[in-house]
Amino acid sequence: MIKYKLSCKNCEISFDSWFASSKEYEKLKKKSLLNCHVCNSQQVEKSLMAPKLINKPISKSFDNQNLKLKKISNKIKEYQKFIKNNFEFVGKNFAYEARSIHYNNKKNIKGIYGEATKEEIKELKEEGVKTRIIPLIEDKSN
Repeated sequence: MIKYKLSCKNCEISFDSWFASSKEYEKLKKKSLLNCHVCNSQQVEKSLMAPKLINKPISKSFDNQNLKLKKISNKIKEYQKFIKNNFEFVGKNFAYEARSIHYNNKKNIKGIYGEATKEEIKELKEEGVKTRIIPLIEDKSN
């Protein structure tokens, strides 16, 4: 979308209008489909426009929010690393494996992690199977 300031050569008013693209404006102009909303004249032209630029320094609150977000992200990555090092990955079989552990009372088995749908998690919780949802953050350092 692009916004143009238009002016009517007939009644000399100016107004803003939105177009899908600059080509769309040209197409409508060529077909004489642009007209003034005040006098209905087709003598409508684009006026000179300057883009609106905001040039203000980044505030300290933005820096603080960025820092907090980075700390949270790092903490989640720490948890992920701990889970990967201390639990067994079972992939999409998480619900099945969690039930196997729960119902067979396997106490000495290594903990598991994997993928499950919201519905599967809900069912597991209803059955009394202890689960936790932990967000994953991809490591984009490569």
